[in-house]
Amino acid sequence: MTAHNLNVILNTMIIKDKEKNMVILIADAFDKSLPEKLSVFGEVTTDIERLAEADVVLIRSKTKATKEYIDKAKNMKLIIRGGVGMDNIDIPYCKEKGIVATNTPKSSAIAVAELAFCLMLSTPNNLCFYDTTMKNGEWMKKTKRHELYGKTLCLLGIGNIARKVAERAHAFGMKVVAYDKYVAQSDLAEMMSLEDAVKNADYISMHLPYTPETDQMVNKDLISKMTKKPVIINTGRGKCVNEKDVAEALNNGELSWFCTDVYSTEPPVVSENPLFGCKNVTFTPHVGANSEENLLRIGEEVIATIDKYHKEGLV
Repeated sequence: MTAHNLNVILNTMIIKDKEKNMVILIADAFDKSLPEKLSVFGEVTTDIERLAEADVVLIRSKTKATKEYIDKAKNMKLIIRGGVGMDNIDIPYCKEKGIVATNTPKSSAIAVAELAFCLMLSTPNNLCFYDTTMKNGEWMKKTKRHELYGKTLCLLGIGNIARKVAERAHAFGMKVVAYDKYVAQSDLAEMMSLEDAVKNADYISMHLPYTPETDQMVNKDLISKMTKKPVIINTGRGKCVNEKDVAEALNNGELSWFCTDVYSTEPPVVSENPLFGCKNVTFTPHVGANSEENLLRIGEEVIATIDKYHKEGLV
């Protein structure tokens, strides 16, 4: 959404006092300017104790909209997940209760893609190694770097985020292949079967939603199909990876490196997660969508979504 379009929504919404009774609960962290912008629709609160009153509930990844949570939201008609993944919302139960559950799929693409590409760049350039050794007074000039140019990137999923990663990979002169069960052709990647896509990949970037089909998709069996000891980057969903199998593959040399922003449980329990015992791993604390610019974009998409459903009479 352009700034002009956002201003049109905010400046042209004429809501009579008798209509201005919508309650919007912001349950998680959004841009600090959002409450004021949303006030054109009704009352905006961040008090989670008022869940039962809310017509609209805004969440991110922190809040888990389980059956129990939904039952407490007795007046909820619309729940919006700021971001992409909706595995923290009980979608079937929302449908059963007549609640519309939606997300902001376009907003986060740039932010998550940049983090994924940052992680991918960091590994062949030995950034963590050089930083640590320099701080220890070591001059490791003889340790060579590697280039992304000419390497093969495999994308698991070819949605909005993966497309942004593909655009950046092409700019670096990489070959891009992809697997997506629901996409047969792409203008940015050569589409392949899952096994063929990972077979000759130097880098694998994961952009899959969490579903029963993708549960622990990256496991011992799939890793055995990878011939080039790739670097895997996961900015999608932690449960799409079998963390024990990945840890074993790192320790036995089947994988070169694993970069992850997401975990099977969040925050991860370090003593219980086998990845934290591995050397060639880079961790970030699920910050893929957490750029200041992206929070503004998420807010704009939230406003457009509420405006749409308000005009349709849902809220």
